[in-house]
Amino acid sequence: MIVESPAKAKTIEKILGSDFEVKSCYGHIRDLEKEDMGIDIKNGFKPKYIISEDKEKVVKELRALAKKSDDVWLATDEDREGEAISWHLCEVLNLDPATTKRIVFHEITKPAILSAVQKPRTVDMNLVNAQQARRILDRIVGFELSPVLWRKMSMRNNLSAGRVQSVAVRLIAEREREITKFQSVSSFKVEAIFQAPDLNNKNVNFKAEGPDKIKDGETARTYLEKCIGASYKVKDIQVKPGKKSPAAPFTTSTLQQEASRKLGYSVSKTMLLAQKLYENGHITYMRTDSVSLSDTAKEGVRDAVVSQYGEKYYQPRVYPNKNESAQEAHEAIRPTDMNSPNLGDADSKRLYDLIWKRTMASQMADAQLERTIAKIEVSTQPDPLTATGEVLRFDGFLKVYTESRDDEDGEEENEGMLPPLTVGQVLDMNEMKATERFTRPLPRYTEASLVKKLEELGIGRPSTYAPTISTIQARGYVERRDKEGVKREFQVYSLKDEKLTEHKDSENTGAERSKLFPTDLGLVVTDFLNEHFKSVMDYNFTAKIEAEFDEIAGGRQVWNKMIDTFYSPFHTQVELTIEHAGRAKGERELGVDTISGKPVVARLGRFGPMVQIGGTEDEEKPRFAKLRATQSIETITFDEAMELFKLPRKLGVFEGEDVVVNIGRFGPYAQHAGKFYSLKKEMDPYTVELEEVGPLIVEKRKAAEESTIKIFEKRKDQNTQRPIWPLYKTRP
Repeated sequence: MIVESPAKAKTIEKILGSDFEVKSCYGHIRDLEKEDMGIDIKNGFKPKYIISEDKEKVVKELRALAKKSDDVWLATDEDREGEAISWHLCEVLNLDPATTKRIVFHEITKPAILSAVQKPRTVDMNLVNAQQARRILDRIVGFELSPVLWRKMSMRNNLSAGRVQSVAVRLIAEREREITKFQSVSSFKVEAIFQAPDLNNKNVNFKAEGPDKIKDGETARTYLEKCIGASYKVKDIQVKPGKKSPAAPFTTSTLQQEASRKLGYSVSKTMLLAQKLYENGHITYMRTDSVSLSDTAKEGVRDAVVSQYGEKYYQPRVYPNKNESAQEAHEAIRPTDMNSPNLGDADSKRLYDLIWKRTMASQMADAQLERTIAKIEVSTQPDPLTATGEVLRFDGFLKVYTESRDDEDGEEENEGMLPPLTVGQVLDMNEMKATERFTRPLPRYTEASLVKKLEELGIGRPSTYAPTISTIQARGYVERRDKEGVKREFQVYSLKDEKLTEHKDSENTGAERSKLFPTDLGLVVTDFLNEHFKSVMDYNFTAKIEAEFDEIAGGRQVWNKMIDTFYSPFHTQVELTIEHAGRAKGERELGVDTISGKPVVARLGRFGPMVQIGGTEDEEKPRFAKLRATQSIETITFDEAMELFKLPRKLGVFEGEDVVVNIGRFGPYAQHAGKFYSLKKEMDPYTVELEEVGPLIVEKRKAAEESTIKIFEKRKDQNTQRPIWPLYKTRP
């Protein structure tokens, strides 16, 4: 039996016993050739596959085992990728796909494996063709678009474009520009703090809100002035029952989102840990669009809920699948056994616990709430104040699990309890405030919220999210980083003891953690592709392509006809762009240098974003300065650009020699006595002083003196007479 991974092989071999020898093919064994794209375009897009160099030894071993075995069974994953791997194994091992036994299972447990062995099938060529169509289409787009970028951009040839990756970058770029253009508007929120006795006759404070946002400070001040000397009494009380229902069990994308929000895991880390949990038999298959649970799973959850929390906490539920063509699998991600296993690895355990809790909660009772809304009459104002309180009457599924929220979902109101109030009750007001608040732009995407958006738009499938997000960061189009907040003042009016006061307060605003920012390279590439390849960059078009892959998987469309429909207009556009499109530099003129009278331009250069004074046609060479990590061609101002030309900076004399700081190709450095020393990460070359750099030079010089270099002689292997180069043990 052949599976993809050694861990999976080990687990399955224990289950099947001595009748089966379970071997791993270590993932895909073949891929398209690099030469001529690996596709015979004139012959119906026939793919030309080659065994990967690193898989030749594995294939040789599998061929030898296949020859001496009575039967070869294929047990690769149950999605399209897995089906394609099985077909490639048939091709390479000379097996007949029409007769070779193929088994699929959703979990690596004894019942699931033994059941699968009882009902083998053959390779599903529709699923193979759907995967093949995706691979070929993505190869065509990548191989034809990337050279266009190489020719039309002044960068090194490490640029690439892709059908899904370019659209993902476009989403991030558009969000960034929305944020840049956003104009914050202020308004005032009125809140009053009242006092009333609780059930124990002890006075407690509670909050009530005034009318909807007041547009300006003058109106807010007038509102509070009118409340001087006012009396307050309860005008109306409404008690409304409410409930909260649990979320569906995890799919690939919802697991990635929750693991990011709750555990801080990147999408690729989540998938790596989930893969390990699956292969060791702890959870079901982790690439799935489905929210369904099997009957066996539901029984297991019921027993766990009832035994741990009691019958009243159990409520059976069936969740509808949003994606009707949920093709990657037929069940949600869940534990294979609701009795928690002993996991040594802390990160895996945290992810497993998250899956366990979500699965448990999905079959538990609603949380029952009681919401109280009290209207408080102000004797001097027409509009009442509103106090709201929420009481949890029965926790239900909340006993186990609460779903997290994204930034863009808005702030969740954390409502406390209200003391018992009665209509007509007169209230004591402690203080009333009108506080200035500002509108905020939509937040930048996190890896998790980007997955959510791609899924909403129908772009990509469970197996594509993690590699797409990794690729756009590896290519330098997007970076995941933090952003520091900036201090902002706001106005506060306060009414206390019948006296109105006003003061300024400040807050830290705009701070973000682990968000996706487009780089200048990402922005320029996105603009270029948007201009010349509208269809490839169109969200609906990309989603339509995904739907067509689903059609192929269902046997309702012929794979190479679908590719042909795409290829002809796309290839024509590639040729036109190469011939007629201008170079993409992302240039933006900032102003004129007052000293030289030459234009100052921000643009993308060979080694990244920079500012340039003067042009190449001038007699004098243009001057260049690299942008700082937090700066962008799109937003840098003239003054900020001119600051960059302060480098190189002479800091002074140290040990009788000048110390100069500058930024080079490999980052900021200090130059002293003909030697170069990299500055520490926290040292800003524009502000760092000699007192900080001097000790750094001493420290680095000492480290260099103490380090040793071992010289190894080349020697020859006695059998092959080939040279052997030993590994260096230490480096300066």
